[in-house]
Amino acid sequence: MMVFTGNSNPDLARRIVRQLHIPLGDASVGKFSDGEISAEINENVRGKDVFIIQPTCAPTNDNLMELVVMADAFRRSSATRITAVIPYFGYARQDRRPRSARVAISAKVVADMLTVVGIDRVLTVDLHADQIQGFFDVPVDNIYGSPVLTDDIQDQRFENLMIVSPDIGGVVRARAVAKSLGVDLAIIDKRREKANVSEVMHIIGDVEGRTCVLVDDMVDTAGTLCHAAKALKAHGASKVYAYATHPVLSGRAIENLENSVLDALVVTNTIPLSAAAQACSRIRQLDMAPVIAEAVRRISNEESISAMFR
Repeated sequence: MMVFTGNSNPDLARRIVRQLHIPLGDASVGKFSDGEISAEINENVRGKDVFIIQPTCAPTNDNLMELVVMADAFRRSSATRITAVIPYFGYARQDRRPRSARVAISAKVVADMLTVVGIDRVLTVDLHADQIQGFFDVPVDNIYGSPVLTDDIQDQRFENLMIVSPDIGGVVRARAVAKSLGVDLAIIDKRREKANVSEVMHIIGDVEGRTCVLVDDMVDTAGTLCHAAKALKAHGASKVYAYATHPVLSGRAIENLENSVLDALVVTNTIPLSAAAQACSRIRQLDMAPVIAEAVRRISNEESISAMFR
C-alpha cells in the first residue's frame, strides 16, 4: 500500500499516513506557467496498491484535474490498483435535472471522468446524495462522518439535548444521530427561493428550553444554519449548535456565522479551513483521519467497510 496526495488537503493526508504508520508517497503536483496541471511520481509504484487523497473542494476544478492527472500517471506507471480517496466529493449537488431543466448532471460527468482515467475504486465521506454511487462503474465506499460528530456531541454532555434536521432532506441523517444518542428529533421546514438562499418556514417539534444541535452533511454559505438557529431561538431554544461534516464555507459564510445567533459550528477536516475560518471563534474542527485511515487499511486488506459502522 502507498498513499499519495495532491494539493487540496495535504494536512489530512499526513494525518492519515501517520495513523497507518507508513510514509507519504513522493509525488510532484503543480502547474505550468500557462496554468496546466502537471503530475510526476518520484518513486516506483509498479505493482503497488495506490491511494490518492484528494478532496475536490475549492478550487474545485484545479483539485479535480489534479486527481485525474495523478490517476493517469499512476496507471501509466503500472500501479496494480488505484483508489481515489475523495473526502469531499465536489459537484455532488448537481446530481439530477430539477423539473426537466436544461442543465448538466455534473456529478455523473465527474464520475465518468474518474472511471475513464483508470481509477479502480472510490472512497468518499458523506456523499450529498447516496445515489451518486450508482453514477460510477467502479466500486464506491461511502463512509460516514456521523460517528465522529456523535462522539463529540456525547463528550460535550449537553443538557436537555434535541437533534434538529435543518431541512426535510436531512431527516434520515438527523434521525440516525438522534437514535444513536437516544434523544428527541425536531425538523425545520424551509423553502428555498433560489440557489444558496433559504427561508425558514416553521419547526416541527417542541424546542422550548432545549439545547438544539443542527446536523447536516455540509455547510456552504451557512445561510440555512443561521436562519435555522434564529428560528430555533425564536421558538425558545436555550442554545443552538451546528454539526456538519464538510466545511465548504463559501461566499459570505464567515460573515453570516459571526452575525448569527448560532453558539458554535463544529465541522471535520475533510476540507481545509481558510484563514478567515480558522480565525472565527465559533468554528471548531474535528479530525476524520482515523476513520478514513481505517477504511483505507480495510480496502487494502480486502476487509469489510460496513463492519466499521455496526
